[in-house]
Amino acid sequence: MKLILSSVVNGCRHGKLIEVGRKGSKSLDIPGCLLYTRTGTAPHLTHDTLSLIEGVPEPVHLTLSTLAEHHEVLEEYKEGIGKFIGMPDSLIYCAQNDPASPCPSGYNTNKTVSVWGGGGRIELTLTKFMAIQQSFKPDWYHCMADGEPLPPGSSRKRINKSVDRTLGFLDECLKVHQNSEVLKDAEIIGVIEGGGILEERLRSARETMKRPVGGFLLDGLQGESMTDDLKLDLISSVTGELPVDKPRLIHGIGKPDEVLECVSRGVDLFEGFFPYQVTEQGKALSFNFKYKVDPEAEEEKSLAVPLHQIQGQQLSSTCTSETHEQCEKNHIFAMLHRNGSGDNDISSKTSDSDGKVKAFSIDLKDEQFRDDFSPLVEGCPCYCCKNHTRAYLYHLLLTNELLAGVLLMIHNLHHYFAFFQSIRDALKDGHLKDLKELIAKQKV
Repeated sequence: MKLILSSVVNGCRHGKLIEVGRKGSKSLDIPGCLLYTRTGTAPHLTHDTLSLIEGVPEPVHLTLSTLAEHHEVLEEYKEGIGKFIGMPDSLIYCAQNDPASPCPSGYNTNKTVSVWGGGGRIELTLTKFMAIQQSFKPDWYHCMADGEPLPPGSSRKRINKSVDRTLGFLDECLKVHQNSEVLKDAEIIGVIEGGGILEERLRSARETMKRPVGGFLLDGLQGESMTDDLKLDLISSVTGELPVDKPRLIHGIGKPDEVLECVSRGVDLFEGFFPYQVTEQGKALSFNFKYKVDPEAEEEKSLAVPLHQIQGQQLSSTCTSETHEQCEKNHIFAMLHRNGSGDNDISSKTSDSDGKVKAFSIDLKDEQFRDDFSPLVEGCPCYCCKNHTRAYLYHLLLTNELLAGVLLMIHNLHHYFAFFQSIRDALKDGHLKDLKELIAKQKV
């Protein structure tokens, strides 16, 4: 695996990973994200529905939390998890924990880590962890790590122990990895821990750099255990130490504004769990990431009149009583057609009772969408927006139809992958600042 950087501007890295995968036949544009899965499939979707989405990334993100209890089946199968889940040509990345379902803290030891599957807690020794990797046959995986989210106020002793444990796990994983015929063509990713203490983060990074790893994972930054400013300072400091020729991944970061801040600090790859998180709340991603202004579209948008104003306007005096109804329909249709030219031009700020997603989406369970027959996002070319309306999604959510999750997931994944393409385009064109300003305006 080789990283070729086409540009590095103010810490932002734009380029391509080449010779990726067991056969070295894959390539990957950065910054990028992974296709998030649960038990090996994109949530709510089949392979057929997944094929309806444009821009699906090559890397498939698997989590031991959802798969560890099934590894005996994979051992018997012997063909690897890629073929088992129907994705034999995909780039498989195996992670320890599920970013959408954080594990409780307090269960890791010097010899084991714990993950939570459908049947409850699963305790992994290093031998079992590596046996799972050998049965899965991933292209990438990160070493076993003491990466549980540490509660606020964790002692320096506990954070120091987390770093020491993870480095010890990495050394043991490397021994097995280097002597395994099954894993010899896979890449092992080193994990950087250290909680909210800069010295421990830098110690973890410097020690991990001494090992023969294929890349680096910035872990333990998810959740609310530290302030945003502290997270960003830690990321900047750590990426400043890392070698430029190896990729940097980060766990637990998915909101658009946070992604852009991390990209500005040299992070290359992100997990793709955010669209799933939004889908589970009955919401549709709706933020505008089109930083390039189209003069013609702006002119048409400035001439357009909102529908609620049209419906209250008095029609032309030339309309007769017989043609009044048809005239009204034509008038509204014409104005809707003009309004439809504003690509992605809707508000992304909505209230959020559970506090998980406070911006960048619309809550389709809201009563206001009962009679809203517009697409989820004007101008969005995804299957859902081309064929269905907000009112229909409102109905599906209200009646707990399974189709609601399918359609929302299609839209949300399409929207999110397009956002990452926009990031790469902005870096290529030198307009990342414009994109960041556009996203910042939509944050609650």
